[in-house]
Amino acid sequence: MSQPADDRLIVALDVSNALEGLQLAERLGDAVSFYKIGLGMLTGGGLALANELKSEHGKRIFLDMKFFDIGATVEKAVRGIAQFDLDFLTVHGDPHVVRAAKEGVGGKDLKILAVTILTSLDRADLDQGLIKPGDIKDLVLERADRAFEAGADGVIASPQEAALIRALPSSKGRLIVTPGVRPTGAALGDQKRVATPGQAIADGADHIVIGRPIWQAPDPAAAARAVLAELP
Repeated sequence: MSQPADDRLIVALDVSNALEGLQLAERLGDAVSFYKIGLGMLTGGGLALANELKSEHGKRIFLDMKFFDIGATVEKAVRGIAQFDLDFLTVHGDPHVVRAAKEGVGGKDLKILAVTILTSLDRADLDQGLIKPGDIKDLVLERADRAFEAGADGVIASPQEAALIRALPSSKGRLIVTPGVRPTGAALGDQKRVATPGQAIADGADHIVIGRPIWQAPDPAAAARAVLAELP
């Protein structure tokens, strides 16, 4: 039996439905051991795919739902997800959301990851959303610290903030997961705050999330192995 792939790489299955996701996972085979399934596939069988990849293929699963609601609703939603024995779940980093999510985990192994500021946003986007003034890195750092204080097992942040978050005393023993990672030479797409895989890990990330540069490649498994080869 082959050894599982390096789980620092999480491949985002940002395809339209579970069938396409399963076909992609089969193409990737042993090259990838950890997958992200997001909101875009929720109505296309995303939860069923998560369960199948976990229970039948032995993969780790990051469910990227970014829950945000009143505490009681978040707690109930997380309690429902926790029964599926998945690995990571995202919620927005507001302390009341994080606390409710941790209550909902109810002793399961599900890790709650708090979203700081989406990697597709820049300062102009935050101004449009009436987010308080300040440099994005400072705001991300503040949100990460507050999320850790509220009990988050980790945070989602761009690779450009990973080193700053890792330097926080509150980050000890917590996870940093970075989307917005692009292999050397890859197109940026809709991401604005990016880094290469090796740089993100060197800066303190525990896991990197990559989607299109892998699954749009002619040989996705080879693309995944190339990313892993970049990691320190």
